[in-house]
Parts: sequence; C-alpha cells; structure tokens
Amino acid sequence: MQQYLPMSNLYYTYYESPVGLLKIGATEQYIAELSFVDKKEQIVYGEPGISDVIHQCTEQLIEFFAGERKKFSVPVFQHGTEFQSRVWSELSTIPYGKTISYLDLSKRLGDPKAIRAAASTNGKNKIAIIVPCHRVIGSNQSLVGYAGGLWRKKWLLDLEFKIAHGVQTLF
Repeated sequence: MQQYLPMSNLYYTYYESPVGLLKIGATEQYIAELSFVDKKEQIVYGEPGISDVIHQCTEQLIEFFAGERKKFSVPVFQHGTEFQSRVWSELSTIPYGKTISYLDLSKRLGDPKAIRAAASTNGKNKIAIIVPCHRVIGSNQSLVGYAGGLWRKKWLLDLEFKIAHGVQTLF
C-alpha cells in the first residue's frame, strides 16, 4: 500500500519513445505521471529543469524499449483512495510478458465482484508502462480498454511477449 506523500513541485519533460511522445512528470523524489501525448495541446510546461528521478526514469524507459529492462526501479507515487492504491500496487506484480484479465485482477484484490471498480481504477492509472496497466486484458483474451489506445497496448504486449518468450506476437 502506498503511503501519503506530499505533492511538491512537479518537473516535466518529454521522451520520444517507439510508441510516441511520453510526458514524464516528477518531483525530486518520485514519478507522478507518465502519459502519452497525442496532441500539442497536451504539452505542459512545468518547472524548469530535470530532476534526478526524471533522468533515472528516462534511462529505464530506454532500457525497457530496447528489451533490456523488465522491471522498473524508479520510485513512483500517485494519489488515490486506498482501493485505487491497492489496484495500482497489484498491477505492479503482473510479470513482464504475462497478462491477466480484469476478473483475475479483481480476484487478486479479494473481491471478484469488484471487476468494474478494478477496471475503472486501472483506467485511471497516471503512470503508464511503469505501473503496467497494459498487461490487463479481457476475460476472453481480447484487447480491451487502454487510455493510450489499443494499438499502443498491443505494441507493448507484443514487445514484452517477444522478449520474454522469443515469439513474434501475442495478438
């Protein structure tokens, strides 16, 4: 479970990844946002400068996209309810190259009936890729719901599956 951390100045930078422009928002202590930028209007200019945490995050993203990193160690934090924090924490336990269904996620949380709440919280994740919400799929093994777009979800899962299993594509 995440503990409350005060929100201090956020620094923003952008990283051009294989799945498009990523906005990285961080304090001096943790990553607070990693999101996809599809429109120029989404670009935010925050505090000048780049924190050490942003530099660490960028390095780890480069390693991830090169297939050299399967788990992130950069500190992250996002504000949410106790339930949301549990969901985001559980997402981080899904192994690289594996997927689970929204039903599996709700069962892991101890309440199979919480499937909609778990899915909704999954969609509110502000730290894409690092908190791997892309690893959650439909119960029928279909690609469903991803704030970054289904094409990105497919791309990320294909990358992970290829690196983890030496196979070209999952979907």
